[in-house]
Amino acid sequence: MEFFRVYGRVIGLLRAERGLAIGLALANIVVAALQFYEPVLFGKVVDLLGSARDKSTEELWQEATQLLILWAVVGLGGIAANIVVSLQADRMAHRRRLGAMASFFEHVLVLPFAFHHGQHSGRLLKIMLTGVDHLFGIWLSFFRENLATFVALFVMLPLSLFMNWRLGLLLIVLIIFFAISNAWVVSRTDRLQHEVEDYHSQLASRAGDALGNIHLIQSFVRLRAETGEMHRIIRETLAAQFPVLNWWALLSVMTRAASTITVILIFVLGTWLYTKGEATVGEIVSFMGFATMLISRMDQASGFVSRIFFQMPALADFFRVLDSQSTVPDKPNGIDIGRARGNVSFEDINFSYDGKRPALVHFSLDVSAGTTVAFVGPTGAGKSTALSLLHRMWDAQSGVIRIDGVDHRDIKLESLRRNIGVVFQDSTMFYRSIADNMRIGKPNATQAELEAAAKLAEAHDFIMRQPNGYETMVGERGMTLSGGERQRLAIARALLKDPPILILDEATSALDSVTEARIQKALKVLMQGRTTFVIAHRLSTIREANLVVVFEHGRVVEKGGYKELIEHGGAFSRLVATQQAGIEAA
Repeated sequence: MEFFRVYGRVIGLLRAERGLAIGLALANIVVAALQFYEPVLFGKVVDLLGSARDKSTEELWQEATQLLILWAVVGLGGIAANIVVSLQADRMAHRRRLGAMASFFEHVLVLPFAFHHGQHSGRLLKIMLTGVDHLFGIWLSFFRENLATFVALFVMLPLSLFMNWRLGLLLIVLIIFFAISNAWVVSRTDRLQHEVEDYHSQLASRAGDALGNIHLIQSFVRLRAETGEMHRIIRETLAAQFPVLNWWALLSVMTRAASTITVILIFVLGTWLYTKGEATVGEIVSFMGFATMLISRMDQASGFVSRIFFQMPALADFFRVLDSQSTVPDKPNGIDIGRARGNVSFEDINFSYDGKRPALVHFSLDVSAGTTVAFVGPTGAGKSTALSLLHRMWDAQSGVIRIDGVDHRDIKLESLRRNIGVVFQDSTMFYRSIADNMRIGKPNATQAELEAAAKLAEAHDFIMRQPNGYETMVGERGMTLSGGERQRLAIARALLKDPPILILDEATSALDSVTEARIQKALKVLMQGRTTFVIAHRLSTIREANLVVVFEHGRVVEKGGYKELIEHGGAFSRLVATQQAGIEAA
């Protein structure tokens, strides 16, 4: 049932071109019908030649000419139908392959952090590329082989019984044997092949990890360890794959032997029927051709089942990702709020990543538009979590977050995130030009706007020192830039977006003190009139915040002005004293 379910979904992906698919199916049926009619014509020619002594030369040639003309028409018709199938099936398969890739890619990008945190990017890439390649192969084989096999089973077999039921029964027995033997081998190897696919996913994940962290491998002398681990997984993959291959090799031997025996039996039975006067030589020849063609089709069907069997775990993974539902769904009738004023309120928010350990507990906070709020506290206290919930990287288990009085779950995701600019603590880059990386927040930004934002973020000078200025390509994840340079570009990117709500998650953590002072001055100008949330471990950088919120273990333990909290002598005061003591000790 799993086989038919997956196969049905693969064929169902062709619904976007159902008109062409139906046309190809009809053309393929014509191809199959014409091909299977040729042995009948050949048998008639043999019978005609066998009765040649009883006919005049003129009569013989007249009947032979009619048969040959009909044969030529059948052959030319088959060629024409084959041309249609070959050209259009290839083109449709290529189009749908790229279409499936685009759909998968778009769907994965929509899925939230909760999904991506549990997946490796290398594994997802492997699932996409392997999946669409398998889809392409199945679509081609469906129109080139499978439909013709179905025609042979459901049309030609009854025709063979009509021609000679005794010989036809031999073909039916052969087909039943093919079906039972294939089902038996599939049942014996299904679990093993799923294990093999898991090993292939491990290989992709391991390779992706290694290639994405090449600096760690080389600096910590991990080359031998990493390659050794890859070889171990490869050995385990082969150990799991070989038993599967053995079973399918056995099936191939069994079906080939059964096919040979069937052909011999047709010849023996046909000869016996001929001696009894119940079959002509032409009928026997037609049946031999008929049987050979059907056996060829059954071999193709068996090979197809084998191929699908090996591909089924990868296809199941492909569809499993496509079936994954977002945990932060975008409402179909969501609101587009335009440009927000910037009022934000958290109302009794409770959130846990794993359902066991709370990350936020009864968190409530009202922030008026234009206010600068600093979130402080030890690592893992809930600061970044609260702001991730604000721009819906996750959704809280309970409570409401409102933007200008509107539940942010009722706002279209695009509208919500268009109003929020984020400078992450780990500022990664695309493997594209500096200009392209800056335009992520504003795709139509002019060169003058790029330079203005870069100057405000203290990034223009280092950009102009690059070989091609703003058109310089940065390495994967921005590895050709220093941490400080990446962070300044991220700040410029947020400046360019010009959002009414700004999130600065350790935005200056990778900068030297001189550059940080410059950017803090630029950020002070930027934050005027905007609702700004600042996460900072350097507590000296938040002196001018309107409100400081102190987190511990997912709870707010203090909130107030910077000086007010210092004078209060509570948790914030202790954090400041601890940090100052660390600086003095250094």
